[in-house]
Amino acid sequence: MLPLEQSKTEQQTDAGIPARKEQRDMIKQQATEFAAGCDMAPPVSMETLRNLIDQFCAEHEVDPKYHDYAAVVLNNEMWRSNVRRLPFQKRLLLLPQCLKHSESCPAMFDEYGLLCRHCGRCVIDSLCRQAEDLGYTVLIAEGSPVVMALIQTGQVEGIIGVSCLSVLERVFPYMEAGAVPGIAVPLLKEGCKDTRFDKDWITEILDDFQDASGVSVTIEPLKQAVRILFETDQLQAFFNPSEGAVVTVAMDWMAGYGKRWRPILLAGTVATLTGLNVADLPETVRQAAVAVECFHKASLIHDDIEDQDAYRYDQKTIHAEYGVPIALNTGDYLLGEGYRLLSELEVTPEQAQSIFSIASAGHKTLCLGQGDELSWRRERKPLTVDQIVEIFEKKTAPAFAVALKIGAVLADAPPELLNLLDTYSRALGIAYQIRDDWMDWKYPNDSNTPDCFSIVPAVAMICSHADDAQRLQELWLKSNQEEQLVSAIAEVVPAAALDSSIHALLDDYKKQALDAIERVKQDALKILLRRMMTKIFDNITKMGCCDDDSTLADPDHN
Repeated sequence: MLPLEQSKTEQQTDAGIPARKEQRDMIKQQATEFAAGCDMAPPVSMETLRNLIDQFCAEHEVDPKYHDYAAVVLNNEMWRSNVRRLPFQKRLLLLPQCLKHSESCPAMFDEYGLLCRHCGRCVIDSLCRQAEDLGYTVLIAEGSPVVMALIQTGQVEGIIGVSCLSVLERVFPYMEAGAVPGIAVPLLKEGCKDTRFDKDWITEILDDFQDASGVSVTIEPLKQAVRILFETDQLQAFFNPSEGAVVTVAMDWMAGYGKRWRPILLAGTVATLTGLNVADLPETVRQAAVAVECFHKASLIHDDIEDQDAYRYDQKTIHAEYGVPIALNTGDYLLGEGYRLLSELEVTPEQAQSIFSIASAGHKTLCLGQGDELSWRRERKPLTVDQIVEIFEKKTAPAFAVALKIGAVLADAPPELLNLLDTYSRALGIAYQIRDDWMDWKYPNDSNTPDCFSIVPAVAMICSHADDAQRLQELWLKSNQEEQLVSAIAEVVPAAALDSSIHALLDDYKKQALDAIERVKQDALKILLRRMMTKIFDNITKMGCCDDDSTLADPDHN
């Protein structure tokens, strides 16, 4: 029979973990006290965690060879209160297959992992029984996309996992990107065979439960709750179809395709700051969410006219379908309705003033940004990358800021949080537009053609030799030269160099958004903002075992 846990007396351990259980317990106790005093809500970046660990290990004179172990323990303590508030039915126990009896395990495998036969020959049997009796979902597999699928759908909201230190370090960026509450128990012996761990530690974690007041910030259920608001029958609660033909066109446009990021952000902000379930948000929040989508959909109608785009969402734009006069009128109607819906919110006078100030300032800034773009289209003068980014800041960031800040006002958030949301929205909006521009150029199609007003030509000129840059600029400054400009860029700029430069710029603004998130003190909102970034930028979240490099993709790949 293989040992099920490390002895309480001193034994040899692998991979930088203290051999004596007393020493491991001391580090855990010290980490608990340190985490309580550091005033930092999870998730934290690897850089922040390493800075905290350096401080922790210096204060407690922890041997440098145990720093990675201390990092796992400290990260556990930062997440512990979140995990404790999760019902057992919302937790996943993730065990590695290397815990099985290496010589006589009768278990079978399917596409998800090992199927324990409960033969009692290894620790997996007792752990599975304990966890399943409590209500856990149990998965016996090396890191798997299945884990993130369970998180994204809301079936699971937290993970308790056992793994070796090397894998825990490698999967950290994926857990952080998904803002997944998790507690890790490192293996005391590595090698992917006959491994062992501190069974007392995980048993204590499995039973740990405080209350069920944790706020769900899972994106898919939030998206579904918001999506329902824009079904035609639901929209009739906010609009009056009998008022005229413009209402029918506007409601069809509102009910049509769209990712609804802005109402999702508004509703999610209220839910995380108040503790309300996303399915039970009050009418005031639902109405505000529809209002911010009115503003967004109106801006798209006007933007399509100004850019002369015939398609959006692979469908004809409003002006292509009905003509410019009807499109203009529909956009103006939606703007008016957005402000009407805000004016009818049942809020305090102070909240009403803040909400109108936020909405009108965002509206003005967006128009200024669009005005700068239209001026360029008329005058065709050279623009630097910084100048284009400044226009992105005005055009795209305000819609995110308006949604987040109105949600924060509805939840009576402190002013300092609204300032952080401004900083986050600026970086998020710029990154969003950079990625959008790059996707249009990299994957053009019949309804999605590259636009000359783009970050791509500006970056391409930086990547080019002087003569080539001059040629690109001449094409860039001429109207109706999109195809020639695309061909010229492909001819003179190596694809890898252009891709690398665009991604470096994108990553810089994503990092600025992440830095803003780091300063948020409200943990549920912080989780929401981090998960939204991962969702918006389509981050790949695969995890792998210590002997499987193939499953680990770049966490910042888009």
